[in-house]
Amino acid sequence: MTDLYQHIRDIPDYPKSGILFRDITPLLADPQAFEAAIDAMAAPFANESIDVIAAAEARGFIFGTPLALRLGAGFSPVRKPGKLPFQVHADRYDLEYGQDELQVHVDAFQPGQRVLIVDDLLATGGTVEACCRLVEKCGAEVIGCSFLIHLKSLQGEKKLGGRRIESVLNYE
Repeated sequence: MTDLYQHIRDIPDYPKSGILFRDITPLLADPQAFEAAIDAMAAPFANESIDVIAAAEARGFIFGTPLALRLGAGFSPVRKPGKLPFQVHADRYDLEYGQDELQVHVDAFQPGQRVLIVDDLLATGGTVEACCRLVEKCGAEVIGCSFLIHLKSLQGEKKLGGRRIESVLNYE
């Protein structure tokens, strides 16, 4: 298997001093590494019944759509305000400095559907926590969360209330 860690570029002090940014663009530029990443993200859920993949813009879309195809599921985008043309459910969540909001169409998930949340990275957990609340607001069930990267020292999993978390690359 491809060593996916070698395809993640570390950029110190980005976007601000003291932050070590994990850049996924080298992985995306290598088709074998990108395919290996999708395979690794899909593997833990290969025997699950998944109806819909939900992913927040923008990097979540990069991994969510091929994962939906790989797992035979539909895809529903979770967007920033003003990006969806139909009626929406919205969820406001806290950021380090302020708040943000995510939205889904009111019919994005049907009651009882099994939904996998996908994103490139789990850090503090605010974005994926908001995604989970939106899925559940529609009456669907979050069966797990899949990430390429988990920054464990930020303890984002604590915001996910014991939900199943799978990640390919783990950084302390």
